[in-house]
Amino acid sequence: MRTFPSLGLLVISLNLSARAADWPQYRGPQRNDVSVETGLLQDWPAGGPALVWTYKNAGIGYSGPAIVGDRLFTIGGRGDTEYLIALDLNSVKDGAVSEAWAASVGKLFDFKTNSWSAGPSATPTVDGELVFALGGNGDLVCVQAADGKERWRKNLPSELDAQVNPIGGGPKNLGWGFTWSPLVDGDQLICVPGGPKGTVAALDKTTGVLLWRSAEVTDQAAYTSPMVAEIDGVRQYVVLTNQGMIGVAAKSGRVLWNYRRKPAFSTEVVNSPIIHGSFVYTTVGAGQGCDLLRIERDGDKFQAESVYSNKNMTNHHANVALVGEHVFGFSEGKGWMCQAFQTGEIVWMEKSKLRAGSMTCADGRMYCYSEDDGTVALIESSTSGWKESGRFRIPERSTSRKPSGRIWTPPVVSGGRLFLRDQELLFCYDVKARE
Repeated sequence: MRTFPSLGLLVISLNLSARAADWPQYRGPQRNDVSVETGLLQDWPAGGPALVWTYKNAGIGYSGPAIVGDRLFTIGGRGDTEYLIALDLNSVKDGAVSEAWAASVGKLFDFKTNSWSAGPSATPTVDGELVFALGGNGDLVCVQAADGKERWRKNLPSELDAQVNPIGGGPKNLGWGFTWSPLVDGDQLICVPGGPKGTVAALDKTTGVLLWRSAEVTDQAAYTSPMVAEIDGVRQYVVLTNQGMIGVAAKSGRVLWNYRRKPAFSTEVVNSPIIHGSFVYTTVGAGQGCDLLRIERDGDKFQAESVYSNKNMTNHHANVALVGEHVFGFSEGKGWMCQAFQTGEIVWMEKSKLRAGSMTCADGRMYCYSEDDGTVALIESSTSGWKESGRFRIPERSTSRKPSGRIWTPPVVSGGRLFLRDQELLFCYDVKARE
C-alpha cells in the first residue's frame, strides 16, 4: 500500500471534493443513473470514441466505479481476497492508468456450486475524505480516500446478524452475497443488513457505531441498495426486499410504511427503487414485472397504494433509469424499451438492435452496454423510438468470469469519460465533444 506525506494528503483531499462531473456512488450523485453532464458527443465516429486507457487488474466481481476528482474507486477479487482499489486518473501513460493503492476488504465471496458470480458486487461510496466498501461476505470497511488507511470495519453477519435472502441460489442466509451499496446521508451510513434484528440500519459514518435498526421489519436483505426520499416533508429511506417495499424514518428507523407485495417476489431482487415525488417504482426480472406505488401521508405514518403492477418492464440483472416522465431500460422478452412512468404503458420497444444489457444516461443519450459481447450503443433518450448515434465493442473480454456470468456492471459517464467494466478489465473512453 502506498502512503503519502501530510501535504500530499491535503492536496488529494481537496481534489476529492465533490464536483458536478463526479460519480461518487452507486448509480451516480442522485443514485438514479442520470448524469447532469453536458457537452458530450452526440454522435460517435465509426469504431466509437477514443480509448484513453485500459486497466487489467480490477479483479473479479461486478462492482462499479465511483469517481471523485482524480480518483476512481472500485472493488475486485484478487486471489482469495477482495480489495478496494483506487486508480490515479492523472497518471496515464501509454494507454495504462496507475493504481494509487489497494486496501483489503475481506475474504473472496464464492461457493462450490457457483457458476455465475464470485467476488464483490457492491459499488464503493465516496464521502469527502472517506470511502465505504462492502464485500460479498458482508465485510463493511471505511478507509481514507487519500491513502486507503482503514478507519473502521464491521462484519455484518457476525456483528449485526445480517442475512441475505437465498431465493434464486446460494448458501443459506447469504445467497449471492451482500451486493447493496452503502448510502451516506449526513452523519449516517445507511445499510441493509437484513435479518432478525431489522432490515435497515444506520451507522455513524466516522466510527461505524450502530445508531439505530428498523426492528419492526425483519426481511432478509435482497440485492438492492437503499434510497433516500423526501415525501410530504418527511425524510426517509426506501428499501426493496423479496417481500415488498418499506419506508423508514431517517432519524430513527421507525417504519413509516410497509407494502407487502402479493405474491412476494420469488427470485433475485436486484434493481433498486426509483423515487419520483411521492411515487416509488420497482422492476424485478424472471417474469415478475414492475410496480408503481403512491405514498401518501396519514398522520404520523404513510399509506402505500398500488398504482399499477404489470409485466411490461421486467428487468433482471441490469438497471433502468427515469428520464423526465419515462423509464428506459431492457425488458426480458421485449427488448430495449421506453415506458410511461405514471401509467406503466409501453411507449416503444426494440428487440432486434441490441441484446440485453445495462445502461446509463447523460446529455440526452442512453449508453446501452450489452451483457453478451460488450457492444455499446449510443441511443437518444427519446419517446420516438430507437434512434442510434453510434456503437462499438470493447476491445477484449474477461478471461476470469464465471462460465454462466455476463457483463453486468453498468456503464458510468463522469468528467467527459465513459467507463466500462468486464470483471478484471476496466476501459476508459473519451466522450467529450470538442469545439
